Amino acid sequence: MKNLTQSQLEHQAFLLANTIVSPCVIALWGDMGAGKSTFARAFIQSLLPGIEVPSPTFTLIQTYDTLKGEIWHCDLYRLKNQEDIEELGLLEAFRQHICLVEWPERLGDFLPNFRYNIFIEVSDIDRRHYKVEHLV
Repeated sequence: MKNLTQSQLEHQAFLLANTIVSPCVIALWGDMGAGKSTFARAFIQSLLPGIEVPSPTFTLIQTYDTLKGEIWHCDLYRLKNQEDIEELGLLEAFRQHICLVEWPERLGDFLPNFRYNIFIEVSDIDRRHYKVEHLV
């Protein structure tokens, strides 16, 4: 696990954004305030410089059109039940788009087996432990 500053974490998001291809699921694991939204924002802004990237906490999903394909930024913290997963179009999105998923544990058995896992943990007030796992 790497121990990174916020700017280093954002750089890791930039590197991943510029190497992945669509479709791709990126599961962002970590506690509240760990840096999942920071990572997602940096990932999206690396493909769409200058765009404002709000957290989709209340909308659950924000979409962005990029040259690499459509990005779905999903914050599933407020997901009420697993029946909503299909209704929101997530299963189809996983097969067609780049999906950044905060709180992926809310997906249960719907979490795709083929994905990147990004683990982010607070290690100090201004540093984060960071680990990438690619499941194929």
